[in-house]
Amino acid sequence: HTHTWRCMHATGTEREYIENAIEGGLKILGFSDHTPMPYSGGYVSGSKMRMDQLEEYVDVILALQKEYEKDIEIHIGLEVEYYPAYFEELVRFTGQFPIEYYILGQHFLGNEVGDAVSSAKTTDPVILQRYCDQTIEALKTGCFSCFAHPDIIRFIGDDTIYKEQMRRICETAKELDIPLEINFLGIWQHRHYPRELFWEIAGEVGNSVVFGADAHLPGKVWNPQALGEALAIAERNHLQVLETMVRPWNW
Repeated sequence: HTHTWRCMHATGTEREYIENAIEGGLKILGFSDHTPMPYSGGYVSGSKMRMDQLEEYVDVILALQKEYEKDIEIHIGLEVEYYPAYFEELVRFTGQFPIEYYILGQHFLGNEVGDAVSSAKTTDPVILQRYCDQTIEALKTGCFSCFAHPDIIRFIGDDTIYKEQMRRICETAKELDIPLEINFLGIWQHRHYPRELFWEIAGEVGNSVVFGADAHLPGKVWNPQALGEALAIAERNHLQVLETMVRPWNW
């Protein structure tokens, strides 16, 4: 889970991320920058690469993949929001390129434009249910290799409602054998996630997990402090940690 400058909120070159990964002893590095999206009406997102940048993204990583093949295994993916209005077109567009996997990262509800932000504080159970409904629908497409920061939804209402709704996500992920990501960016920036209550639910359900650097800075592609805290979360909640989540799409 590594980003590039194209998403407009990360810095550094791809080479710098790779060099830091090698220095940290990583054997595999997956780039999964925020996907371009075929928005309508001329809308431009402030947190994703543009449609016309995807080819360059792929070309740069393919070249570095070959250059560093003796040092590290590099994969090309995308972090994708599931927007029903655009998803089929996105799949067709990205299918022209050697994209190996999608990871689900649902930062907005609906189709983004004019809708709720997942990480905004809310006590509204309707927002929580919509987040769960939309991400469950996404997981059921068979297009996603893992669910990045599934606990990004910032519901601060009744814990009973939270547990009831988020258990639905955990059970779906378990049924489909899709791992959930414990997110390093949330750890080292002291965000509202990882949320312990969510991982307690995941432990009860028996979900498998992966660790994601969510690196927006080259120096954070390897983060021993965040790794230690993620391991502690997994241990406390009896979660199975997978070594890798890279696998072919199911369609």
